[in-house]
Amino acid sequence: MTQPVEGKVARTVQRFTSRALGPYQSAVIRIGFAATWLLFLLRELPNRHEMYGPDGPWSWDMGRRLISGNDAFTALMWANNTLWFEIVYGAAVLSSVLLMLGWRTRAMSVIFMIGVLSLQNRSIFMGDGGDNVIHLMAMYLVLTRCAQVWSLDARRAARANAVPGVPPRDRVGPALWLVLGCGLVVATFLNQTGWLVLLVVWLLWVAQGLWWMVSRYAPNSEPRTLLDVLANLTHNAALVVIMAEVCLIYATAGWYKIQGSRWQDGTALYYPLKLDYFTPWPALSDLLASGGLMVMVLTYGTVLVQVAFPFTLFNRRVKNVLLVAMMLEHAGIAVLLGLPFFSLAMIAADAVFLPTAFLVWLGGRAVRGRDRVRSKADVVPEQRRGSQDQPRTLVG
Repeated sequence: MTQPVEGKVARTVQRFTSRALGPYQSAVIRIGFAATWLLFLLRELPNRHEMYGPDGPWSWDMGRRLISGNDAFTALMWANNTLWFEIVYGAAVLSSVLLMLGWRTRAMSVIFMIGVLSLQNRSIFMGDGGDNVIHLMAMYLVLTRCAQVWSLDARRAARANAVPGVPPRDRVGPALWLVLGCGLVVATFLNQTGWLVLLVVWLLWVAQGLWWMVSRYAPNSEPRTLLDVLANLTHNAALVVIMAEVCLIYATAGWYKIQGSRWQDGTALYYPLKLDYFTPWPALSDLLASGGLMVMVLTYGTVLVQVAFPFTLFNRRVKNVLLVAMMLEHAGIAVLLGLPFFSLAMIAADAVFLPTAFLVWLGGRAVRGRDRVRSKADVVPEQRRGSQDQPRTLVG
């Protein structure tokens, strides 16, 4: 009786250590959260000084007192000038673009996390709920191997492995590692709070250097295998934490709603539809609010889906149906209540539960669409003939 149990345990351990699970799901959340944060930063580009910069109502001195009290990390507290703010904001935008494309993903995920923490901890009252999700996921993404597919890193690795027996030469990686190391030294001297984040970044920097040395000089050795096992374990554990975080968000939201009287009588959705702040399309909101039955169905349906979702993870069909319902719900929140970035963040978090077969099909469709566009661009249009009245030359 113990042998079958031991066999199952051994197979489970082998599965979690031999490879990084959910490559497509981790790639989707990488792209989703990087794109959400990038779109938010670009939309608020004209208002960045008032939201997080020197012109905001939450002054630098107030922010410094708050940071000294909660020991949060933000690079914006290292200097009180506009130039430094623009550098941090620009680095946040650039890291979002490169993380979304999957270029040097390990380094970009760390810079992406620093940008998210720096801006959000500078002005904690700026956000709509989606910022909390991005805040958490930015830290989890650092621990994942989210560039296995749909990334420039994956394409570079495929090209390097195309020539067997020849070790790939990488000059950009070591140069980037040295530059980031110099930046860490400067950051260590400038930083006054949030030492835990810097300690984690230092450990990641040392680990990445060790990974490169072992991969370069001992690619088939036991230390290389051990590093792979540790990386797979860390990735899989982080993926489980992300899934648990999403379930916790929906479970707590649903159970808190159950305790509210407006959710119990089925009228909760009516009230935000009548608030000017949450009605970007007043005519559409009034049309929806005028239907009492529709308001009641959507109110009860929201509670039912949020409470039931964590319990449906063991039934794929029911889980997929509720997953589509939740994504449609967030799309409706984006349109009706004017909260697009909150909805994008939640949809990106929900994507961790998407079926692999669907993601592979979606990736195939995207590749075929890209190839179709390229083929059309490569077709040389037939050169127009000149008119009879126009003299012909040697070039046309």
